[in-house]
Amino acid sequence: MLTLRECLQYCNLSEEEIEAIAEHEHIPEIVAAEMAEYLVQSDDGVQQIRSIILDDIEAARKHGNGERVRQLENVLKHFIATHPERGASAA
Repeated sequence: MLTLRECLQYCNLSEEEIEAIAEHEHIPEIVAAEMAEYLVQSDDGVQQIRSIILDDIEAARKHGNGERVRQLENVLKHFIATHPERGASAA
C-alpha cells in the first residue's frame, strides 16, 4: 500500500497543492494525489489544476478567509513556478 507521501513524490505536486485539489473536489488527499497525477500528464491538466486553485481562492475570498486566500495564492505561485510548461501563460 502506498502512503500519501509516496503518492505526493510520484505526482510531483506539493502537499498544499494536493490539499487544494482535495478541498475543491471534496475528496480525500490520497484520491486527490491520484487525480493530480492523471491531470499533470494530460494535455490540459495543468490548466485544470490551476483553475481548481483559483476556484479555491475565490471561495476563501467569498467566505472572508483572508489567511486561506494568502495560503492559496502562495500555492498557486508555487504550482505555476513548478509547472511553467503550461501553467504560467495564464497567470
